[in-house]
Amino acid sequence: MRNKGRKLLILFFTLVILGCGGYLIWYYTGVYRNQDADEKAKEAKIVQEEEQTEKQEIDIPIDFESLQAENPDVYAWIQIPGTAIDYPIVQHETDELYYLEHAWDGSASSGGAIFTQAYNSKDFTDYNTVIYGHEMGNGTMFNDLHQYMDENFWTDHHTVVIYTPEKKLTYQIFAAVVYDDRHLMKSFQFLASEDRQVFLDSLDDIRDLRSHIDDSVPVTTDSKLITLSTCLGTESNYRYLVEAVLVDEEG
Repeated sequence: MRNKGRKLLILFFTLVILGCGGYLIWYYTGVYRNQDADEKAKEAKIVQEEEQTEKQEIDIPIDFESLQAENPDVYAWIQIPGTAIDYPIVQHETDELYYLEHAWDGSASSGGAIFTQAYNSKDFTDYNTVIYGHEMGNGTMFNDLHQYMDENFWTDHHTVVIYTPEKKLTYQIFAAVVYDDRHLMKSFQFLASEDRQVFLDSLDDIRDLRSHIDDSVPVTTDSKLITLSTCLGTESNYRYLVEAVLVDEEG
């Protein structure tokens, strides 16, 4: 009986080790694939910057034609100066969770992509466009959003730039908050001004010490907002949101 029990224990721990090893292989393979996809995206951006510098046209420094040839789901590009956030934005037509486990080019990746869901239009004319990205331990995707918990970083970095094939949109960050994990587009009816105000009030009501709000930035129920949403470490019931308001539109 003892030998049988010992064999069962050995079998159990062997399966645990194999399972953990398989998960680690899946995770890091996804990270490396995600990094490869990011490099391809950066190359498309650099090529377009060089071409437009020669023509003295630098308003849209992204080669959307090349990116969309790789994946038609690419429709915009996001940059936050002073961070590593510099990525294509994608939206899948039918699967709202597709880009949680696929890179921007559609390849399988545990790092996912920066994406929106079909609740939002792709022209950033909605009252609130919610943009999602993983919090990756290697510093990629939306990991750098957590730097806004630091008072000095919050003070010095208030700009988000989004490019579309036709426009350059500049946003000013007015809040970076620890928020509950509700689905914003399902929880708030952003069509009516009263409901928009409810959302803005919910941000003002937050008292978490890791959160910041700049009341000096004009934000109304007629503004155009973006919400950058990522995870909050092991706190699975919460999200970290960075809120920004449109302050300039070119194109």
